[in-house]
Amino acid sequence: MRVGVVGVGVMGANHARVLAGLPNVQLVAVADPDSKHRDFVTGILGCDGVADLDSLLQLGVDAVTIAAPTHLHHDIALACAARGVHMLVEKPIASTVEEGRAIIAAARRAGVTLMVGHVERFNPAVTAIKEAIRGEDILSIGITRVGPFPPRMSNVGVVIDLAVHDIDLIRWFTDSDIVEVQPQVSSAVAEREDIALLQFRTASGVLAHINTNWLTPFKARNVTVATRGKYVQGDLLTRQVTECFGFQPDGAYSMRHVSVGHDEPLRAELIAFIEAAREGKPAAVTGEEGVASLEIATQCLENRSTLAPAARHAAPPAAHHKEPRRVAS
Repeated sequence: MRVGVVGVGVMGANHARVLAGLPNVQLVAVADPDSKHRDFVTGILGCDGVADLDSLLQLGVDAVTIAAPTHLHHDIALACAARGVHMLVEKPIASTVEEGRAIIAAARRAGVTLMVGHVERFNPAVTAIKEAIRGEDILSIGITRVGPFPPRMSNVGVVIDLAVHDIDLIRWFTDSDIVEVQPQVSSAVAEREDIALLQFRTASGVLAHINTNWLTPFKARNVTVATRGKYVQGDLLTRQVTECFGFQPDGAYSMRHVSVGHDEPLRAELIAFIEAAREGKPAAVTGEEGVASLEIATQCLENRSTLAPAARHAAPPAAHHKEPRRVAS
């Protein structure tokens, strides 16, 4: 399969690296208007480099991965669909829900595979957690995703950049839509929100929360899931997953470490995309799933309660209760 990469910043360069090493895949070229980024990747991988999408499509690619800035996803994806090219679009699928739906419609009309790059689903620790809670009555989910401010980030805040990963995981773990959101966000040091505490309820009744920020000096990625029969906790960076079970009235319980694989998440994701495109199988993360997670993230920003920077040291406002926003399932 002849494949190209659109956008070779940090993520796109990794796409190109992995694709260049996959069997039965030819990395035809990468496309990026930044010659520095483009030349760096082509120099290492020995593939061609072009400045724009049209030049890439003229080389005759069967599939592309789109790792360009989010605001460009819509136009790039529609152009690829018009040429009958399969595509993996990095998360979030688009800047808006409407643009995401337009991408889905274009891919459907063209009969091409559309997959969204929610790479965290392919983290071996995440798949181990998913397997550990299979068939369980899930009660609550807690996810922490924090770290330092990324210098490359300018056009989105933590909700779109980080929390959208975990919104997707909550929906995937529970096999249920999110129907209520109650967000608290703040802009402490950045122009856009850099702290977010997000609470959710799924249609199946699961309570979930996400704690995310760009203020922590180190990265942390932790997931906890409580069910009626067990408590599962996982570190997505060290890939250690622990399961507590057999709870006794005196507070005793048993504990075991869950076996976790060693696959590179991005490699597993791109293999799944290539197989879906080649064999006509459903994508591992569909366009509809990508849009559903983007819609919830957007609801968090629209319904947010914020503390403006100028008001941080002012007297606190009178306490008030804010009803959660109900989202159509």
